Amino acid sequence: MLIAVMNMNLRIRDLREDRDLKQRQIAEYLLCDQSLYSKYERGERPLPLDLAEKLADFYSVSVDYLLGRTDVKTPYPKKK
Repeated sequence: MLIAVMNMNLRIRDLREDRDLKQRQIAEYLLCDQSLYSKYERGERPLPLDLAEKLADFYSVSVDYLLGRTDVKTPYPKKK
């Protein structure tokens, strides 16, 4: 569990920084405070599944990529 959290916090930070976005901008998208989002990136708070899904959609990656279960960023096709 701890390894997954460490992978996820590094991945969400790297994805944000790769797009030159501020934590504040992502927090606004997720409808949370910047301080709470910062805790997700530092691994101090677990990222809820619904927010992981929103971030995966935002960055066009799979939730498995965010969790560090795969290094393939391509998201899975959505069910209709």
